[in-house]
Amino acid sequence: MKYREEDENYAVIGLGRFGGSICETLIDLGKEVLAIDINEERVNVYANIATHAVIGNSMDENVLNNLGIRNFDHVVVAIGEDVEASILITLLLKEMGVKHVTVKAQNESHGKVLSKIGADRIVFPERDMGRRIAHYIASRNVIDYLELSHEYSLVELSVANPRFKERTLIDLRVRSEYGLNVVAIRRAGVMIVNPEPTEYIKVNDTLMVIGADTDIERLKEKLD
Repeated sequence: MKYREEDENYAVIGLGRFGGSICETLIDLGKEVLAIDINEERVNVYANIATHAVIGNSMDENVLNNLGIRNFDHVVVAIGEDVEASILITLLLKEMGVKHVTVKAQNESHGKVLSKIGADRIVFPERDMGRRIAHYIASRNVIDYLELSHEYSLVELSVANPRFKERTLIDLRVRSEYGLNVVAIRRAGVMIVNPEPTEYIKVNDTLMVIGADTDIERLKEKLD
């Protein structure tokens, strides 16, 4: 299986409610996704959704090697209900040198173990948190993501690009071009609520933006 070298690629291990939601959202975001599960029925569901969907036991190091898992930029381990499998798979992934591993934890104790063996991000989803996590891992700028409806969200975006230094919200045309509202700016631990359009943006500011998902995606591309 080959992926476009210029794009980040993702693997999702475990296609339950959580993993399936992450898989679908990453695909919606235009990402390359390998979906893996030991359950054939679950894999069949995602065969026409993910870039590739395969049946496999991810606790088997040979299976992971054959899938070329070490070449993936980000792997999500979404099998929190099976603590032993989650821990073993995470350990294998980190030993193989996977850059970023996000793991679903069942509880705090599970999370502590995952942290000790090198998981890069540990999440404790209540139910349908897959969409939020997918947005987080798929963008360098997204710090947090809150879905308000199927079309509207509130997102925290990091401004790390130096070319936006000392430009105002008007210069960024956040409202006029993107139809978005910046409800607050977090700067060095201080929250500027309802900032004026003439407020200057500084590198490492965090913008709290609310609006349509399609418009937020366009702004994210500009800030990259």
